[in-house]
Amino acid sequence: MQAQESSEGMTRLQGFEEFVGTIMQDWKVPGLAISIIKDGEIIFSNGFGKRDVDGGLEVTPQTLFPIASCSKAFTTTAMAMLADEGKLDWDTPVKHYLPSFKLYDLFATEHMTPRDLVTHRSGLPRHDLMWYNSSATRQELFERLQYLEPSKDLRAVLQYQNLMYMVAGYLVGQLSGQSWEEFVQQRIFDRLKMNSSLFSTDAAQETSDFSFPYKEEKDEVKKIPFYEGQWSIAPAGGIISNVADLSKWILLQLNKGKHEGAQVVSENQVVQMHMPQMVAPVTFPFAEVPISSYGLGWFVEPYRGHMMAEHGGNIDGFSSLVTLLPDQNIGVVVLTNLNQNPVPLILTYNICDRLLGLDEVPWSDRLKKFWTDIKEAQEKGKEKTEADRVPNTRPSHSLDAYTGEYEHPGYGIFAVELEGDRLLGTFNSMTFPLKHYHYDTFELFLEKFDVHMKVSFFTNVRGDIDTLSAPLEETVKDIVFHRLPPKDMTGKHFLERFVGEYEVMGLTMTIALKGEHSLMVSLPMQPEFELVAYKGNTFHVKGLSGYSIEFKLDETGKVTGAIVEQPFGVATATRKAE
Repeated sequence: MQAQESSEGMTRLQGFEEFVGTIMQDWKVPGLAISIIKDGEIIFSNGFGKRDVDGGLEVTPQTLFPIASCSKAFTTTAMAMLADEGKLDWDTPVKHYLPSFKLYDLFATEHMTPRDLVTHRSGLPRHDLMWYNSSATRQELFERLQYLEPSKDLRAVLQYQNLMYMVAGYLVGQLSGQSWEEFVQQRIFDRLKMNSSLFSTDAAQETSDFSFPYKEEKDEVKKIPFYEGQWSIAPAGGIISNVADLSKWILLQLNKGKHEGAQVVSENQVVQMHMPQMVAPVTFPFAEVPISSYGLGWFVEPYRGHMMAEHGGNIDGFSSLVTLLPDQNIGVVVLTNLNQNPVPLILTYNICDRLLGLDEVPWSDRLKKFWTDIKEAQEKGKEKTEADRVPNTRPSHSLDAYTGEYEHPGYGIFAVELEGDRLLGTFNSMTFPLKHYHYDTFELFLEKFDVHMKVSFFTNVRGDIDTLSAPLEETVKDIVFHRLPPKDMTGKHFLERFVGEYEVMGLTMTIALKGEHSLMVSLPMQPEFELVAYKGNTFHVKGLSGYSIEFKLDETGKVTGAIVEQPFGVATATRKAE
């Protein structure tokens, strides 16, 4: 009976390869690979087009592609394995397992569970520019979470999120005593004989069969660089695989956690992963997919009356989709090498229509209109931003006054430098011109995201450029970066010459070195305060507005005293003889 059903499936796929060729041409996809599983068998596995256009190299079922967010289900499966072993409970607070876990919101910090982490209901929006292309380690990203503002309350609404999956992967590592990568390699890749799957595009490029990434710009498809950032976020999207290996992954899911007769992950856990956990917005407003929800690492929704679990993935130059129809014992994986394209969805839905014996919906035509509407809206947005510009204005300072490093504790460093007669910004190793827009607002263009963004500079009460504000996460307030002091003011050699005792208003003021990069000031019967380097020989008192100390030097460079500024007046301090 099973062989007969598989044969019927092949019959229903007649003409499919020609259909793939047409869709690839319509959407300008250089190359893709597809595998289809039905009733426990791989009934179709093939590559189409080029994995390297310049080199004329063909895509095969073994061609490696980054699968991006299709990786999320591997993280939830790893968590499910730990749940089977009693090491993890989906509904015990994360803080029970990771005492240092800390978010911006105290309630979320105390009550966030592993289930919350992987169902996109943390209350945090994406904050993707915090991690994208960053050199920060997984541990460093984990520690920075406390500085990211949420936009909703915990469990209020689904907001798709990568950082919480990073936390989930970090949790897997802490509970298992090995890294997330090591766990997935040993417990999933090795067990399923997914021998080609990797965690690094660098490693993929050392193999004999991998795809380059491509992007369409102004109706032309061109090769682009691979994603170059640290894969600290890998539990959310760092796996590189092929349709041959992913067919084995799909079979594990369809077989309810069994592989070669052995239960790799319990059936109960697999059912939970494929079960709706959180209501999700519908991506495309079509009657065939009337509602959507999110399970544990899978979107769960009805497709034309049939329950479907699926997850897509997008990363620089690649789009992918892995799909399950558990009740019909159908699985599909489509991997493409074109940035942000709907072809995986078009082909997957067409495969489902064929195998389910349904009339084929013209998905390509529908989505072409949808895509056109999105592009038109983007163009109108560009027109509006130009109309909003106030003409004939100029910056309040000379351009060199804007240069320096600005820091946000969550997002890191935003550097500004002067190149000729223009400003250049650098953030997470992405460099871009800062073009004057109006007043102290400049416009930048993030090419990788095709996004124009306005950055504003603000002055302090002394008239110095002090902060930089950028809408790096559109659903919360602008991210504010505070200007860092010049690096030469934070070195031990520079600071230690100010150390000593000073007489001021009959009291002894003590300046001491804290570590190797900052100074402390203290007065009798008062707490110690840290001094924050400002400029020259002037330091502000941290946490006290209007307080500063300017050290005075003689002609030989020796420190002789200081001017102590307070809100109610200015006092002169004389350095005591050593």
